[in-house]
Amino acid sequence: MGRCAEESGHCLLTAAQPKSSIVIDASSAPATALTTGRGGSAEASGPERVSSVPFVSGEGGYDTYRVPAAITTQDGTVLAFAEGRVDGAGDSGEIDVVVRRSRDGGRTWGPMDVVAHGDGDTRGNPAPVIDPESGRVVLLTCYNSGEVTEDEIVRGVVTPEQSRRVFVQYSDDDGRSFSDPREITEDVKADDWRWYATGPGHALALAEGPHAGRLVVPANHSAAPPDGSADTGKEPRYYGSHALISDDGGRSWRVGYVDADYEGVINSNESSAAELPDGRVYFSARDQHGTSVGNRADAFSTDGGESLEGGTFAIQESLNDVPVVQGSVLRPAGDDDAPLLFSGPSNPSSREALTVWRSDDDGTSFTRVITLSALPAAYSDLVELDDDTVGVLYETGDEGPYERIEFRRLGVR
Repeated sequence: MGRCAEESGHCLLTAAQPKSSIVIDASSAPATALTTGRGGSAEASGPERVSSVPFVSGEGGYDTYRVPAAITTQDGTVLAFAEGRVDGAGDSGEIDVVVRRSRDGGRTWGPMDVVAHGDGDTRGNPAPVIDPESGRVVLLTCYNSGEVTEDEIVRGVVTPEQSRRVFVQYSDDDGRSFSDPREITEDVKADDWRWYATGPGHALALAEGPHAGRLVVPANHSAAPPDGSADTGKEPRYYGSHALISDDGGRSWRVGYVDADYEGVINSNESSAAELPDGRVYFSARDQHGTSVGNRADAFSTDGGESLEGGTFAIQESLNDVPVVQGSVLRPAGDDDAPLLFSGPSNPSSREALTVWRSDDDGTSFTRVITLSALPAAYSDLVELDDDTVGVLYETGDEGPYERIEFRRLGVR
């Protein structure tokens, strides 16, 4: 599958007859010694720093950091977002959205800032994107009362004020500061939806075709059972995905496609999106315990996220090694031959062994390229750093997957 180019000091990892390849510096191999200080940065012992640790659970006033998302601004700054969970690793309670900035491609990180304060409530699911016309950082997040749980929300036993709500924020100074969250729930959440989550992970700005400049935010929801049903709403069959669309740089929002197939075969859930060379949008979704074989599903849109080809998702069989977990897709811009990349854990029964796959046929199939380590790992986000480099921001740890959020640089040739 690959070969080591000893003369260059790099390990060249290739898929079968690739159009391009992923190259990772040998200094980032698992044996590399890393030393992490309280500032949350890591030093690589090799010739170039290729790994860093922007978030370490237990530091900075938070018990746990989870749900990473990353973008590169038009000025070249990498923004790494995460949820800062105050009281524990769970999804409920007081949670802030936090960010760190890197001016050197993710090698080192500046101080941590709070983007959205929970103030006792839950703020999370960061989904950032750059508006290509203005360069503005647009960030969508979700909210619910810190006094309620996801279980209560999906069962519909909370008030609308306590339930999941959707907000947008902006930064016009390269991520140094953000506006206060502005609520857009009425524009993007259907009356019969209960759970709601943006992303998590980076959103998408379309670059080609009639919808160039459109912002597309992958999202997911759960629906209320039909009237007269004995179901409570907790059943996985009621999960579905959808997209949020803005055609004015993030000022106004509406719902695009909606996967409302609640038959329980494929329960599309947390999703991510990438633009293909022909202008189609590729969506990759977590299958939330559907009855189909496989945990990963995908779909295509030919109208900028307004609808899906065939109306729904299909299982992506070449990613059957991925467990039930969020994953990320990215196709580096500016090169029609660039591969479509996917990142996620690679043990179907456990969250561990964060791996990057590649597709050279626009998402029809994927080939495993590199496993970053065999350690526990969960959520991740891919980000383009420059013409030759991508980054992976991912949850990992020595004993469990939520001990820290690491950043790894990978070369794309």
